[in-house]
Amino acid sequence: MLEQTNHSPRAEQLEQLIKHNFLFRDLDADWLMTKLASCQWILEKLYSNRPVYTAFRPETSLEHLYLVLEGGPIITRSTPLDRIISITYGNSCFGMRNLDFGYGLVARAFPSLVEAYKTTVVIKMPVGDLATLYQESKQLRDRYHLLFELREKFQYHLLNCSNYPPQAVAALLRALIYQEKALGNQPNPKGVYEFDLAIDIIARACQLNHRTVEQVLKGMTKIGLLKQKSTKQTNGDLITIIDPEGLKEVYGATRDKVSWWPLH
Repeated sequence: MLEQTNHSPRAEQLEQLIKHNFLFRDLDADWLMTKLASCQWILEKLYSNRPVYTAFRPETSLEHLYLVLEGGPIITRSTPLDRIISITYGNSCFGMRNLDFGYGLVARAFPSLVEAYKTTVVIKMPVGDLATLYQESKQLRDRYHLLFELREKFQYHLLNCSNYPPQAVAALLRALIYQEKALGNQPNPKGVYEFDLAIDIIARACQLNHRTVEQVLKGMTKIGLLKQKSTKQTNGDLITIIDPEGLKEVYGATRDKVSWWPLH
């Protein structure tokens, strides 16, 4: 079982991080083993719809940075509107804004619930070990800084979620494209952006009802922005964006309404 096991970092796990995780990608394995050989990491499985922690609690810090190995997404929900304000997929990290370290010392906000929307496997890396690598690797340091920048830019995109449904959904999709492209996770080798993105997540991020989201996605599919879902598709939440440039036009459609949306 993976629920929670303490261990020193294993070579195969470091190899996986070096190949895939944004923070560790292409770092020297021998150097990492030297720096982390005595560290106690926690390998943990986070189950869906269960709280991971409450972010931004006053005078409260986490002890670990979460490195996402597989699964997800991980979401952050604000109150009282229950709005989703961050989405984290595999090969990325979360928790950095709640560490008593670096920008985490000043990245303060209001208490917000962090939870796994779907089952997620993570490695919890002690903040002391992160601090050591941060001091000694400019490459890792720059990437760590970018994680904070991407959180801010994601919320900036959400600020552009107007009450016009096509533009609101497009704003969220553009936010994810920007974020995952910067992290090196998207597009896939075919140049296509794919997101495990439930209608419920879109609705909570854009402050729309589920039926409206369904209609927007249907319209985007009809005009060729999104790929038509196959009956053989095992993940019903998978959204495939085949025309990101066309999506950009919808994103900017706050005054000039799009022709395919019937409700003006």
